[in-house]
Amino acid sequence: LGFIAACYLAVAMMFIVHAIILVLSGHNPLHYYKTVWPVLTFAFVSRSSAAAIPLAISAQEKFGVPSTIANIAASFGSSMGQNGCAGIYPAIMVAMIAPTMGIDPLSFHFLATLLPAIALGSIGVAGVGGGGTFAALIVLSTLNFPVALVGIFIAIEPIVDMARTALNVNGSMMSGVVASRVLDTKAQEKQPSVTLN
Repeated sequence: LGFIAACYLAVAMMFIVHAIILVLSGHNPLHYYKTVWPVLTFAFVSRSSAAAIPLAISAQEKFGVPSTIANIAASFGSSMGQNGCAGIYPAIMVAMIAPTMGIDPLSFHFLATLLPAIALGSIGVAGVGGGGTFAALIVLSTLNFPVALVGIFIAIEPIVDMARTALNVNGSMMSGVVASRVLDTKAQEKQPSVTLN
C-alpha cells in the first residue's frame, strides 16, 4: 500500500510540474486539462501509450499544434521520455529495495548512479501495459540489484500502471503543445518588421 501511495503521489506531483510548464509557456492549465481529459482517461483505462497515440494527436491539434509536431510528440512520447513508467516506477522501486541491501537511497553517490540508469533505461521502453516492469528490470540490473524482486511488484503493477500511463501520455501531448508554442514564437521573432513611410 505504501508503494502504491508513493507512486500515485509522485504521479500527482508530476502533473503539477506539467501544469507549471504550461503556465510558463503561456497556456492555461485548466483549459489544457479540460481539453485532454478524454485522452487521459483513455490512457488510464487502456494502460497503453501506443494505443492513445491517435487521441493524443487530435488533442494536440485542438491547440493549433501542426500535425507534424503532434505526430512526432505522440509517437516519440510513447516509447521514450516516459515520466511514469520509465522514471517514477523504477526510482520508487529501487528506493524501496536499496535499504534492504544496506544502501542509503538518499546518498549523493547512489542518486548519481540511479539517475543516469533511469534516463538511459527510459529510451525505447515499449508503450504497452506493463512497460514499467521492463524499465525496472533495466534499472535494477544496471545497479546490480536482484531483478527477481520485480516479481513481488507484478501483482500490484496494473494498479499503478494506469496512472503512470496517463502521465506518460500527458507528457507527450504537453511536449507537442509547448514545442509548437516555442517554434511559433521563434518564427515570429525572425519575421522582418515592416515599417510604413
